Amino acid sequence: MTKFDASLRLDKRLVRRSFDRAAPHCDEAAVLEREVGSRLLERLDLIRSSPALVCDLGCGTGATTRELMRRYRRARFIGVDLAPEMLKIARRRMPLLRKLWAVSADAEALPLADGSCDLVFSNLSLQWCQDLERVFGELWRVLRPGGLLMFSTLGPDTLSELRASWGRADSYSHINAFFDMHDVGDAMLRAGLGDPVLDVERFTMTYRDVITLMRDLKTLGAVNVTAGRAMGLTGKGRLRAVVDAYEQFRAEDILPATYEVVYGHAWRSVDVRQARRADGAVGVPLSEIRRAGRRQ
Repeated sequence: MTKFDASLRLDKRLVRRSFDRAAPHCDEAAVLEREVGSRLLERLDLIRSSPALVCDLGCGTGATTRELMRRYRRARFIGVDLAPEMLKIARRRMPLLRKLWAVSADAEALPLADGSCDLVFSNLSLQWCQDLERVFGELWRVLRPGGLLMFSTLGPDTLSELRASWGRADSYSHINAFFDMHDVGDAMLRAGLGDPVLDVERFTMTYRDVITLMRDLKTLGAVNVTAGRAMGLTGKGRLRAVVDAYEQFRAEDILPATYEVVYGHAWRSVDVRQARRADGAVGVPLSEIRRAGRRQ
């Protein structure tokens, strides 16, 4: 199963609370989110699609949702986010005459009908999921046959410098764990998603000091909510140790912060999960092959 050990489990109640608090100001620090979202949107240029219903999963304050609306002017839109305060801002910023159905929900338990979505688009939100097989199973369920999933998430090299620096200060968990691209792909296949394509891109954000990096993460709502976190306040001594340890990465008077971004897309083309036989082989109905051929 593609899951983390107990110390790295996320408290979803704290995740929701953190993003609710961050909602009014998170766009100020969302540089990476905007850049990755723009690149993910560009990938839709390579795919001919005219979706009737689009789900923006982890829509946040709706910045990417607006771009999707400009692209698909006839489609209806559902914005799903764990944080209700994010959704309030998203609804206010939608273009005139465009309605966003806002749904506060966990991606691992979506309150959407089976086969209801033509496109599920998710920019840098799946890293807040605990169980990849469960979330991809949900995405398979809500996609109609022939529907497209397009997403980005974070890989294990993300914030590697900060993780290493905290490791010099104490033994608690301070940075979320992130799934490897191969684990993501395996989970997609096990969920029944067809023709998965994944690739990785690395970004380096730069800072004058590590305190500014930590402040940006807090502004985004990306705070430490793992089960293995220290429950008390961080003392000055431990914080000083992190600052000192991070200095080993300084180059040309700046500090780097690495982000590993995993891009992926797949189709709900065949109900593989129901067609799989006891010997592991998969039976594909002839009608599905014909539909897939027409789509391609």
